[in-house]
Amino acid sequence: MSHQNAYARHSGQLLPLSEQTTEVLPFTVRIARDEGALEKAIALRQSAYARHVPEIARHLGAAEAYDHDPGSVVLLAESKLDGAPLGTMRIQTNMCGPLWLEQSVILPDWLAGHALAEATRLGVASERTGRVAKTALFKAYFLFCVYAGIDWMVIAGRSPLDRQYEALMFREVFPGQGFIPMRHAGNIPHRVLAFEVATAEKRWREGRHPLYQFVFKTHHPDIRIDGNLINIDALRNAPKREEAVLQPQI
Repeated sequence: MSHQNAYARHSGQLLPLSEQTTEVLPFTVRIARDEGALEKAIALRQSAYARHVPEIARHLGAAEAYDHDPGSVVLLAESKLDGAPLGTMRIQTNMCGPLWLEQSVILPDWLAGHALAEATRLGVASERTGRVAKTALFKAYFLFCVYAGIDWMVIAGRSPLDRQYEALMFREVFPGQGFIPMRHAGNIPHRVLAFEVATAEKRWREGRHPLYQFVFKTHHPDIRIDGNLINIDALRNAPKREEAVLQPQI
């Protein structure tokens, strides 16, 4: 698969704007391109993890190597009212090396040779707006994959987070194996799930998914994901990752 033509492969995966209604959100979602935005994302990431896995949160007070990976982006949802961070997610592609979860599993042949993007380090604020921001972050993740020419969205989810991705129509990567201890995540069991980007609109429409209107039929100008997603020149010149330093992930 050629990553050089990544941005030209999104026709037919999104509905035209003429078939969408516009909705304004109380927050924006953007790629954290500067240090100030990244610091906001890191602070929220740590506080969100502290609520559920404080032993992991202790290690999340600074940027991680993958935050600066040329094949990755960090998303940040910010309140329009006061600029407070409401949600964050890191998306790591396999454009310059294996996904993070590939430290723990060998992906099956049906994913080999495809452009993949793994969502990690999801964190949202505890209030209601944070829950809405989580849905917007998923839409931003999907839009990123469409514009970047990604074939499959891939996640490793611990219980009960895995069920949220199942509800989004992600499929089992290892059917029948259930939760697998993840070497890169302190051997905490996770399920590995995948979502095909090209067929998403058809599957959600035919399945009458409750988020179909939000993701496909609504234009959100506050979700600021455009074609200038990653530094292509940096990708071309970046050395391929052989194996990244193990870092705990939940």
